[in-house]
Amino acid sequence: MDRNSIIGFVLIALVLVGYSYYTAPTKEELARKQMERDSLAMVAQKQALDSIKLTQVITVTDTVQLSDSAKQQHLVNQLGLFATAAQGTTQRFTLENEKLIITLNSQGGKVEQVELKNYTTHDKKPLLLYQADSSAMGLNFFAQNKQISTNALYFKPLGKSFKVSGNGSQSFIMRLEATPEKYIDYIYTLQGNSFDVKMDITLHGVQDVIAANSNYLELDWRAALLQQELTMNAERSVSTVYYKYTDDKVDYLSESESEQKSLNEKIKWVAFKQQYFSSILIAKNLFEPAIVAVQVNKNDTDIVKHMQANVRIPYGHQTNETFSSSFYFGPNHYQTLKSYNIQLEKIVPLGWGIFGWVNKFLVIPVFNWLNTFNLNFGIIILILTIIIKVALLPLTYNAYKSGAKMRVLQPEIKEIQDKHKEEPLKLQQELMGLYKKAGVSPLGGCIPLLLQMPILIAMFRFFPASIELRQESFLWATDLSTYDSIWNFGKLPIIDYIYGDHVSLFTLLMTISTLLYTHFNMQMSSAMNAQMKWMQYIMPVMFLGIFNNYSAGLSYYYFLANMISIGQQSLFRAFIDEDKIHAQIQENKKRPAANKKSAFQTRLEKMAKERGYQLPKK
Repeated sequence: MDRNSIIGFVLIALVLVGYSYYTAPTKEELARKQMERDSLAMVAQKQALDSIKLTQVITVTDTVQLSDSAKQQHLVNQLGLFATAAQGTTQRFTLENEKLIITLNSQGGKVEQVELKNYTTHDKKPLLLYQADSSAMGLNFFAQNKQISTNALYFKPLGKSFKVSGNGSQSFIMRLEATPEKYIDYIYTLQGNSFDVKMDITLHGVQDVIAANSNYLELDWRAALLQQELTMNAERSVSTVYYKYTDDKVDYLSESESEQKSLNEKIKWVAFKQQYFSSILIAKNLFEPAIVAVQVNKNDTDIVKHMQANVRIPYGHQTNETFSSSFYFGPNHYQTLKSYNIQLEKIVPLGWGIFGWVNKFLVIPVFNWLNTFNLNFGIIILILTIIIKVALLPLTYNAYKSGAKMRVLQPEIKEIQDKHKEEPLKLQQELMGLYKKAGVSPLGGCIPLLLQMPILIAMFRFFPASIELRQESFLWATDLSTYDSIWNFGKLPIIDYIYGDHVSLFTLLMTISTLLYTHFNMQMSSAMNAQMKWMQYIMPVMFLGIFNNYSAGLSYYYFLANMISIGQQSLFRAFIDEDKIHAQIQENKKRPAANKKSAFQTRLEKMAKERGYQLPKK
């Protein structure tokens, strides 16, 4: 081999070594890869959870011909010291207070069912957040070179069913024994009149059983959310997994599609959120990075969505270690969640940015204040609408008055438009000159209306998210949180897709009132062309199909807002003299115009000079 070949091989080797060094993963990336590998194992474990039960049955069944010692050895080979927990009898216990009935299962030692006592489903059945055949919870870890999943093992119950009330508090222990001196405890504590269930996970004497290189245990929590509300699609569209990072950032998975995400930061809590209720697991300190997932089958008529959270709890191989956490099983009530001071209230979808601020600092405080008077919620919505309309009255009045000024100027505007229709820049210059002399702003009517838009949109988010309206009746509406149907005509091709299978009367009234309001405004507006006028009428008809499946409370609010707006416009029209406004404008035009030019007018004049237009002398 000649010298050049040797040099070439050496250079190639250096490049390869350098490239390998440059592309070598960092410690963080290695940790993330390890987490992903572990998550794959957990996915396999998830698929095998039911098969573990099956394996136990097969193990016993297939070894009937074996001696008892051989059977036990077979289980030891599978589960090591935890083999004694592979067989047992399923026992169920209930922990009850004024708000919850919690069912614990000795197989897995888990919370297998949660009932909210003061709520029912849309068809008046007991409201279960999830139940035995649709939930799983267990620790996953390696012990003696064997992967252990506690969800399928039998815990020893230390206690009995209880009911607690008031300020009382009581605990129940589920113990998973490796030996009498080596065990894992789930300690559940329930207080009276609370949505919280405290869960302490205590590990005693298992430091030499759990793999020495394991610095965390995985807590795998899964549930299939059951339908609670009248409309599956509406409930499904707002149900997903929420979680909170340590920096106060709250995020969530897709509400429309299945999604899985590996979180690379520690989290404070994770929530299985439905439309009006949530199951939330909260760490006293923090969970290590987790894996969260949501799965939806849009053809499923029973299950809203499947939720999973694989959170990690730190483990330091001490003789006694306890990881403290708690469950919140309850309503998505803004004030209740906010009282925890850990941003749980962010799972209530009040809108982003200014729309959320309007709801948090204006609508909700007023709504809660009105609720203290124990009025029907239909009356509360009426009063709330009046309060909002009165608060916006100055803006509405200024918008109408500005529109009146533009109306009386229409003949002069039309004259200028006809005169300079071939000279757009000159046309704009003349119009701006007219507006300035008359003391009128062409945007004067738009800006007040734009300032009202945040409230209009905020209410669109507020009513569907308000659990206070759930199952509250008003007039013909039996539930203001969902649509009010006066006629269910069934599913018809095309019509069902565009409109639905029923007639919502509040939506119909909202549409009619919107058309009346539009017609009222069209009569006072001569500047809008025919095509734009038709668009104004088409939009309310389109909303008829959209709002037909929405909250009756929302449609009722928009109906009231439209009717009050029509009343306000009628009063303005009666008390504002447009002839007097016209006379005032003519007086304004006689006054000497201020020498100061607006930035917009300055730009127009500059553009006109560049195009060769001769500007009129002052």
